[in-house]
Amino acid sequence: MFLKPLLWFFLLSSLPAILSYNEADPTVTTMEQFSGYPTHEPESASSFSVDTQGLQKQIDELSSFSDTPSPSVTRVLYSEMDVVARRYVKNLMGLSGLSVREDAVGNIFGRWDGSEPELSAVATGSHIDAIPYSGKYDGVVGVLGAIEAINVLRSLVSALSLKRSGFKPRRSLEVILFTSEEPTRFGIGCLGSRLLAGNEALMKSLETVVDSQNIPFFDAARAAGYANEEEDLSSVFLKKGSYSAFVELHIEQGPILEEEGISVGIVTAIAAPASIKVDFEGNGGHAGAVLMPNRNDAGLAAAELALAVEKHVLESGSIDTVGTVGILELHPGAINSIPSKSHLEIDTRDIDEMRRNTVIEKIHQSAITISKNRRVRLSEFKIINQDPPALSDKSIIKAMQASSQELNLSHKLMISRAYHDSLFMARISPMAMIFIPCYKGYSHKPEEYSSPEDIANGVKMLALTLSKLSLY
Repeated sequence: MFLKPLLWFFLLSSLPAILSYNEADPTVTTMEQFSGYPTHEPESASSFSVDTQGLQKQIDELSSFSDTPSPSVTRVLYSEMDVVARRYVKNLMGLSGLSVREDAVGNIFGRWDGSEPELSAVATGSHIDAIPYSGKYDGVVGVLGAIEAINVLRSLVSALSLKRSGFKPRRSLEVILFTSEEPTRFGIGCLGSRLLAGNEALMKSLETVVDSQNIPFFDAARAAGYANEEEDLSSVFLKKGSYSAFVELHIEQGPILEEEGISVGIVTAIAAPASIKVDFEGNGGHAGAVLMPNRNDAGLAAAELALAVEKHVLESGSIDTVGTVGILELHPGAINSIPSKSHLEIDTRDIDEMRRNTVIEKIHQSAITISKNRRVRLSEFKIINQDPPALSDKSIIKAMQASSQELNLSHKLMISRAYHDSLFMARISPMAMIFIPCYKGYSHKPEEYSSPEDIANGVKMLALTLSKLSLY
């Protein structure tokens, strides 16, 4: 006999209360009589728990697949360490009873089939690639934590003594490991999720993209076992509505939750990112022989533009507007040579798309003015990506708020100023994110850390939210 979704929703949404009752409680007795199955066991409260030690061990083991020594992690797209790490995660998916598949660029999917598999699934997941000399929690918590959330739900089934009824979530649950959330190798962030969202321009550009070693994207992908000759990358595209909901668990990458002593953050919006490449060309020359009035210094042009980025961001008047010159390269790069070329890569983002675009235009006008004043050539000003912001779905936010209350976890509504794969999954399905605290807000550095307790809280919150969404 299979309990109807409405009853399942009631059982799961009331779980903490149910587990707190003793065997003599009349409410529990009535529920058992109605359902035909007991809703509790003497040890059931402990069954709704995270294998904290096991999960931390997995995080530590995954961090060992790195091209730099511990405590740093470097795991770049399609590298040998990336391939080994993917194999490790696929094995964990299999051990959790998930059916595993991969697409042409290496997005990995682990599915727990629901009782009505024809319905669009509920998805969760994140990434495991890591920028050079970073930490071991960014993205990883959202992948390994998602697999553990599935394990929690399977344990929950056992705790409710309902395995014999053949219980499954109504909607299938799917864990996704996204390919290349970080832009490290080919300069394209969220490559896997952008393609899932049907980005045809990106698909076309990958035909000519090369990395810093001049290795084409497709050569790197094929060396890792993906993008076979006969595969069309359009096969990666997902139709809108392929998932009924997507929820990503992630470390905050900021200090707010830790400073305020809050268990979890519920993300209401993700800021809109944009990336710009700028090149100046001057004449160069000997650092001693060319007098200052006669110089056409591409390095100083880059320095002036970097300061202009800061100026225009602050002029926006909003704390949500940010800008960063993350790359500044000079040629020929000798102490006694005036730079003849300079290259900048600029990141700017905001939750307000129009305000961010205004900043971009001001940066462009400054680049033009600087090139004229310094008598250098602005050889390139290229907007690499200019993505819109994404708002979290209200119904998912409501489910997460209910979950946090039932788990007695304090929560805060907040925005994400970092972008994530969720930004692009929002083009496919309703989306939201769960944040957990991280030490001093550190991220993208070896000191990155989230406590086992905070990770466990996030996994519980994710598990209960997925259970609710799977029954809609």
